[in-house]
Amino acid sequence: MQVFMQPLEQLGEFDEIRSRLVKNRGILQVSGCVESQKAHMMYGLFEALKKDRKQGCNCLIIAENDLKAKELYEDYRLYNRDVYFYPARDLIFFQADIHGNLLTRERMQVIAALLEKKNITVITTMSGCMDYLLPLDVLGQHTLSFKTGSPLDMEKLKLQLRGMGYERDVQAETPGQFSFRGGIIDIFPLTEENPVRIELWGDEIDSIRSFDGESQRSIENLEEITIYPASEMVLDKEVLEKGLKAIEKEKKAVVQKFRDAFLTEEGGRLKQYVEETMDNLKEFQDFYAAEQFLRYFYKDAVTLPDYFDTEDTLVILDETNRLTEHAQAVEQEFRESMEHRLEKGYLLPGQADLLMGEKQVISKLNKKHCVSLCTIEQQKGDWDIKSSFHISAKSVSPYNNSFELLVKDLKQYKKNGYQVLLLSGSRTRAARLAEDLRDEGLNSFYTEDMDRVVSPGEIMTAFGRMKRGFEYPMIKFVMITESDIFGQEKKKKRKKKEYSGKQIQSFSELSVGDYVVHENHGLGIYKGIEKITVDKVAKDYIKIEYAGNSTLYILPNQLDLLQKYAGADARAPKLNKIGGQEWNKTKTKVRKAVKNIAKDLVRLYAARRENAGYQYEPDTVWQREFEEMFPFEETEDQLLAIEAAKQDMESTKIMDRLICGDVGYGKTEIAIRIAFKAVQEGKQVVYLVPTTILAQQHYNTFVQRMKDFPVRVDLMCRFKTAAEQKKTITDLQKGLVDILIGTHRVLSDDIKFKDLGLLIIDEEQRFGVTHKEKIKKMKENVDVLTLTATPIPRTLHMSLIGIRDMSVLEEAPMDRMPIQTYVMEYNEEMVREAISREMTRGGQVYYVYNRVNDIDEVTNRVAKLVPEANVAFAHGQMQERQLEKIMYAFINGEIDVLVSTTIIETGLDISNANTMIIHDADQMGLSQLYQLRGRVGRSNRTAYAFLMYKRNKMLKEVAEKRLHAIREFTDLGSGFKIAMRDLEIRGAGNLLGAEQHGHMQAVGYDLYCKMLDEAVKEEKGIKQQEDFETTIDLEVNAFIPPKYIPNEFQKLDIYKRIAAIESQEEYEDMLEELLDRFGDPPKAVQNLLFIANLKAMAHKAYIQEIKQTGQDVKITMFERAKVNPAGFPPILEKFKNNLTMRLEETPYFMLSLKGRRPKESLDVLEMLEQVLKEFQGVIME
Repeated sequence: MQVFMQPLEQLGEFDEIRSRLVKNRGILQVSGCVESQKAHMMYGLFEALKKDRKQGCNCLIIAENDLKAKELYEDYRLYNRDVYFYPARDLIFFQADIHGNLLTRERMQVIAALLEKKNITVITTMSGCMDYLLPLDVLGQHTLSFKTGSPLDMEKLKLQLRGMGYERDVQAETPGQFSFRGGIIDIFPLTEENPVRIELWGDEIDSIRSFDGESQRSIENLEEITIYPASEMVLDKEVLEKGLKAIEKEKKAVVQKFRDAFLTEEGGRLKQYVEETMDNLKEFQDFYAAEQFLRYFYKDAVTLPDYFDTEDTLVILDETNRLTEHAQAVEQEFRESMEHRLEKGYLLPGQADLLMGEKQVISKLNKKHCVSLCTIEQQKGDWDIKSSFHISAKSVSPYNNSFELLVKDLKQYKKNGYQVLLLSGSRTRAARLAEDLRDEGLNSFYTEDMDRVVSPGEIMTAFGRMKRGFEYPMIKFVMITESDIFGQEKKKKRKKKEYSGKQIQSFSELSVGDYVVHENHGLGIYKGIEKITVDKVAKDYIKIEYAGNSTLYILPNQLDLLQKYAGADARAPKLNKIGGQEWNKTKTKVRKAVKNIAKDLVRLYAARRENAGYQYEPDTVWQREFEEMFPFEETEDQLLAIEAAKQDMESTKIMDRLICGDVGYGKTEIAIRIAFKAVQEGKQVVYLVPTTILAQQHYNTFVQRMKDFPVRVDLMCRFKTAAEQKKTITDLQKGLVDILIGTHRVLSDDIKFKDLGLLIIDEEQRFGVTHKEKIKKMKENVDVLTLTATPIPRTLHMSLIGIRDMSVLEEAPMDRMPIQTYVMEYNEEMVREAISREMTRGGQVYYVYNRVNDIDEVTNRVAKLVPEANVAFAHGQMQERQLEKIMYAFINGEIDVLVSTTIIETGLDISNANTMIIHDADQMGLSQLYQLRGRVGRSNRTAYAFLMYKRNKMLKEVAEKRLHAIREFTDLGSGFKIAMRDLEIRGAGNLLGAEQHGHMQAVGYDLYCKMLDEAVKEEKGIKQQEDFETTIDLEVNAFIPPKYIPNEFQKLDIYKRIAAIESQEEYEDMLEELLDRFGDPPKAVQNLLFIANLKAMAHKAYIQEIKQTGQDVKITMFERAKVNPAGFPPILEKFKNNLTMRLEETPYFMLSLKGRRPKESLDVLEMLEQVLKEFQGVIME
């Protein structure tokens, strides 16, 4: 990239530094560096070293903290894409049982890069250089690589993967898991985007391919793959045994010391803790535990700078003073917390030795080739500064959208013979910029060739991103970025993951004892899969128990009639009797109700279509300007929702749009834009919210966003005095108030509008019936926008799609840091630390405690732990006023720690609260935990969630499972998968009103949705095939043998999906998936698939039953079949030896399998397929 290098090469100081780089040990200090220019300098120095050394070298850049490191990373990528970010570990919370493996992933990628290639740049923080790691070659010995065609020993591989920190699971869905099925191994390495599947042939590798974690289907074939450890701690047998001995020895000594000092409680605590951890290590080889005992297993641990060879590495330090300060702070915090813990018996002394002291780190760095960049000369301190250089560079002053100013400056630059480089974040804009400048008479050109050198007086525009521009006045070179011209550039777009609602894979979670609904027999209990052999033919049956101990066995090919029962309450439903009438009665009742609701919906919609609403003009310049002031990048979904809402307003129909999205997904911003659009045309907007606090919050947001525009926003709620309210009311009638925000107070009769144009309802489900009636009156011909956070289930969404306009926001906004989730045993030290840590960065803490009766005691306990904090408590049984006061104080930052029950899960948005501690987390449901966790992490700081539980009362099995699930959703948005199920059902109840809720209870949620869908289609006049069931019973082995799919859940899921096959394509797709995931299907599975395909063909041809007895197959038609009888004689003629038609009460066909020759028997599957193909021809459309 000569364009960047050439100016540096003209800099005298640069040359001098360059000549000394290779020989120098210690630090060369360069002062005068500014913001983004640092990255340019770093790149130049590294390039120069690479050229001079002629062989591969690496570069290590050390910044003060994560934020600075990330900024540098973004800037540096402009010049060199081969750069990695290495985050620091959170050593203080190391004792957690579980931490998300997000950090480990990023760190492992760096290790992989260091082991694999040369010429890479790693950017880290000072604390990233302080924690002890295993030597690089140890990690190198524990990497595996596989090539197609090479031999592989399964048993050995299992042990190796375990030793590398992978855990075995049914399928590899999240990084760090592996699974075995027959001759197929799935591994999800931390360093890859997708998991890989290795298929064996005998004992050598037949193929390696990457696959998609969610659908488990292959993506592409790979020649070879390298698998790096899944944890930074790798153990083999010898190391493990030696380490355990050392731990045991030290444990005895320390416990004895405590006892001699009569500190029995501490001694007991330590003994129990160490023994538990050791058991975990021996039994489960649980590496989370091992990482804290690093020093017992590896005496010669190293730190990150040791991973870089002294000769071939350039180390660049950003602002040495700051680095020292940061290192001291980290060290001090760590040492203090360790001292406390050692005193109280939470740790062994060797565990406190996880961090290298600041002085040692600095002396280590002094021995390398270092360059330090700083703005002003730094004090020497412990750094070994060999010599100092000064360059002059300055940041470009921002132009704040003024193109004229830019042109003026550029002309000045040109006159002075500067080389100018303009960077733009998109190629088309860069090219356009060059044209615009040429029109101004400047000599500018656009190029993608980064080796082209700019001559003095020229202006080159190119594609690239950088935070701020800079200039070197001495050598007359200036670089300007788009963000200097047009203000802070927005974040770049992420690629949108295709994601259309959540289909519930109901059977992956079906376990024995669950309630299920069978469409024809009603509610029963699922009892598992049984294999039954009749007349030498084996099949799997699904066993369901009904009332009165009667049992029903159904064939897996009828699984599509079976759904898991899901009601909204946790009550156990009543079982039905087989063959009784009550189930049919229930079904008819629900069907009638569903028909009514469908009628209403369709009618309402048609009526709204008839009435014409106010038609708004297209967007104005103001609107665009207003939208550009939004400080964040909109997500795809947000843009689509905004677009859709605007189209509704610009058309003649009355808008009635529902926007659903998780908390914090930017619903308010959509409302703000739409409100602004309405206000511009002199319409008034009313924004209705359920609680006073929310009203206040939204009011603040609105005022903040609209402050530069002549829009008056007023608030109607209890916090306003009577006089203020009165003034608002009179101004409303005169039309002086543009936007009114308030609780249901705005629905009172005394409030009149001059010209109401838009009603926005937030959290509609929280308004009562009377309010809803009032709202309905208000909204007869007013545009309405409703926002809700309860997710709308996809099944309902599909059936309502033509009736109500919906926009769903499913994509988490950018800049949301994932929440670091820790699961740990309750321990007061941790609580104290977490709180004081959050307070030192100026944040606030939620402490969730879910029992009202002793919440005040807990509050006092927390206050004792952290005396400097202002602690208050809140719960739902307080008087509303008091609760509001406390919440208000919390929002305004007067309270540091809020101890509260789970009432905070409902929609408060405080971006300053970034730590949450949940007491007795094992007592809460997943959806609750997910919702609670969504309360923190609303800013661009890392948020922490600590899930605490009491160790002794934990049932290992159940809790393990639950905690595992929590561990999986450490990234935002994926909690959807788990938590949505019960939320969906609640959401559906709210959407459809209370009486429907009862009906949903009666038949279960899935069946209810199916019925609603049918009713709506019927109302709208969409033709449907009349409902009847096809059964097919042949004397053929058709089942999934346990050797092929050993896992019961997976087996059920596959059975269910095979039963749902409806066409030839689906059949082929399923076959391909089985091949891909489980290897070649045995004959019984092939038959199963084939029969499912036959069933689909038969259903299309109105056949109700196909039953084989010996050599004969009876084919019965549905009595109201829509077929053309004239088509049958030619078919009978074609198969005249084998097919006959019997005209009895219900006519049926007999297919004989006797061949022409004696004893010859035809294949039942082939014959049926031929006959059914002919039958397709007689169906009447």
